[in-house]
Amino acid sequence: MTLDVNVITKIRNELSRMEEDCTHSGKAHFNANMRWTRWNYVFGVPSIVLSAAAGTAFFKDYASAAGMMATCVTVLTALMTFLKPSERASEHKNSGDQYLSLRNDARVFREIEIELIVEEPAAVAGMNSLTTRRNELNQASPQFSASDFQRAKAGVDAGEALHAVDRMLS
Repeated sequence: MTLDVNVITKIRNELSRMEEDCTHSGKAHFNANMRWTRWNYVFGVPSIVLSAAAGTAFFKDYASAAGMMATCVTVLTALMTFLKPSERASEHKNSGDQYLSLRNDARVFREIEIELIVEEPAAVAGMNSLTTRRNELNQASPQFSASDFQRAKAGVDAGEALHAVDRMLS
């Protein structure tokens, strides 16, 4: 059995859709990573500074100031413990990396490897393998916000995700 040109076209189209989905999702996860990293610093840096200042104020006999600062540190630390911004940032970065890896694998399969396959079942199996990875990644990844996605879409639409060679080809 040889490759049917119509089937190959459909597989290539599906892989192109996958690449587009992965580009948007990966960029949205990177946006979420930056947002949660920012929150980590917003809570963490003042917590460190206020903690040091509270200790100094306590030893200088400014008990009320030390108490107020310690209360602020407690609130900031509780927010960091509850929201876990560092952990969320890391999860989104990992998901973004995995989406871009999948996008790259889909592109290589669509552009190069499919030309080397001589039978239809092997071409379909290759596409199905990538589709399974995408589905598993969609299920395992944390949810990004609508604003993360909108910024990602705007960036992709503006050409931020294109490689130089792709800009020359279009």
